[in-house]
Amino acid sequence: MSDELSKVFAALADPTRRDIVARLVIGDATVGELAAPYDMSLQAISKHLKVLEAAGLVSRTRDAQRRPVHLEADVLGTMTDWVRQHQRRAEERMSRLDRVLAEAGRHTPNHSQHQSEGEPS
Repeated sequence: MSDELSKVFAALADPTRRDIVARLVIGDATVGELAAPYDMSLQAISKHLKVLEAAGLVSRTRDAQRRPVHLEADVLGTMTDWVRQHQRRAEERMSRLDRVLAEAGRHTPNHSQHQSEGEPS
């Protein structure tokens, strides 16, 4: 799975491919429809789609004369699960650190209590 996850993150490292995925969240689209907002050739968009396809993020189907591109949302779910798992671990670690620091703060003598009245603060 780690290898698959690496492919997904690598595919999404490119802003054009992230845009394509964001567009496909709305619904399936043809290569021409996906290329419309960009100043690049259909061939360039097709190359981006091949990377997304190799990562398992999109698939292409045949619908009469059209070949719509479909987002494989379950792959995004796998990526999201991975991120959430590591986020949860990081938050747990920070919570433990906060508890340790709070406990240490309760045991540290207050600086102002140790100054005599004649000493400047």
